[in-house]
Formats: sequence, C-alpha cells, structure tokens
Amino acid sequence: EVQLQASGGGWVQPGGSLKLSCAASGFAFNRTYMRWVRQPPGQETEFVASMSSVGNAYYQDAVKGRFTISRDNAKNMLYLQMNSLKSEDTAVYYCATDSVRGRGTQVTVSS
Repeated sequence: EVQLQASGGGWVQPGGSLKLSCAASGFAFNRTYMRWVRQPPGQETEFVASMSSVGNAYYQDAVKGRFTISRDNAKNMLYLQMNSLKSEDTAVYYCATDSVRGRGTQVTVSS
C-alpha cells in the first residue's frame, strides 16, 4: 500500500521559513517522480514543485527562488524547504506521486 505522510507545517510570519518532510512507503520511491502540491483555502489544488528520481527539479513560477525541493532516496523522504514565505503560500501541502496524494500538512503564513 502506497503511503505518503507530510509533516512540518505550522504557523509562520511573512518572511519566515518552514521545511516540510514527506515519508514515503509501499512503492519504489527511488524510481518515482515526486511532487509537492498545495490547496489554498477555498481554491483548487495546484502544483508547487517536483523532482525526478535523479534529482531534476521543477517549480511553479510563484515559488521559484524561494522554495527548494529535495529528496533522500536512501531514506524514502521528500522535502520542501520554504523561505521568504508569503500569505499567499497559506495552504494544505501534500506530497504526491502521479496517482496518489498523501495526507497533507497545514501551512499558515500570517502576521
């Protein structure tokens, strides 16, 4: 069974930082294209960042230069370092494969 569990969310002031983690199990993580997506309150889910199995990274324009996606294939972990956070980054963040989205973690950016 594919399991994806995101953690590390919380409340932060604008300009602050958070690092999200995603623990993956039940599939060949080291061969799987992984992504972070988010769902802002009252809005549709949107792409945030993704990383290939060999480390090629892609980002939504709104987060380029502020967010960094990374992975540790030995630990089956996916990460999202988020810096210079803005109120519009407020959302539930999920890690996902092509077909499965795990349990999310809430990120709230507010003063």
